[in-house]
Amino acid sequence: MAGVITASESSWIAPFTGLSSRDFRKLMTVMHREGAGNVRPGRPWSLPLEDRVLLVATYWRTNLTLRQLALLFGVSKSAADRIIDHIGPLLVLKPRHRFRKGTVLIVDGTLVPTRDHTIAEKSKNYRYSTNHQVVVDADSRRIVVVGRPVPGNRNDCKAWAESGVKDAVGKTMTIADGGYPGTGLVIPHRRPRGGELTGWQVEHNRGHKQVHARVEHVFARMKAWKILRDCRLRGDGVHHAMLGIARLHNLVQAT
Repeated sequence: MAGVITASESSWIAPFTGLSSRDFRKLMTVMHREGAGNVRPGRPWSLPLEDRVLLVATYWRTNLTLRQLALLFGVSKSAADRIIDHIGPLLVLKPRHRFRKGTVLIVDGTLVPTRDHTIAEKSKNYRYSTNHQVVVDADSRRIVVVGRPVPGNRNDCKAWAESGVKDAVGKTMTIADGGYPGTGLVIPHRRPRGGELTGWQVEHNRGHKQVHARVEHVFARMKAWKILRDCRLRGDGVHHAMLGIARLHNLVQAT
């Protein structure tokens, strides 16, 4: 069965992935360089690599069901499922292990509604969710680290350590909001009991809020990928989706 969407028609790329044709070509160049197109033993794929990457990006962007996705690409539902399982981990963001001197990072957590209740818990959004700690470079606004998902009922202090982000960041200066007390991160000044903040503390908090807002802007752009509003993937699927979307965000941010 012939599919409707194909990467060979560049007009399909932007509406279904949010990427420009130029960004998609840059992504495919990197994917080929990393060996994603290498022939593997067994039955050959029914779609070329470009269409498989487009299928996964379309799935993350639109959150269509596998049955709908299969019809659009002219493959079976099980084939679409196998493509997502294979290509998803290949698209993930590689965490940065070293940071240049003077780098300032920003960290915050975001909740992703997740249907796999083995890794999710009811959280403050009243849905079963996972908490994802995301670290952004304050200057470039690019994502540098995404922690492993933890249950959504974990507060950010615990998620900071449990997700592996704390170890990944190391001693690099990192800004956070008031939900990270006792972590050693740079957080806003708290008003003392029965007292008031000094003038310089108020001014410092104002500047802190303006800088920290950059990670919130990143979250807003990431949530344009609808799978982060209701993830049906199981196991590591939500983690791969979060890392893959982070990589695609950085690709767009770099242009």
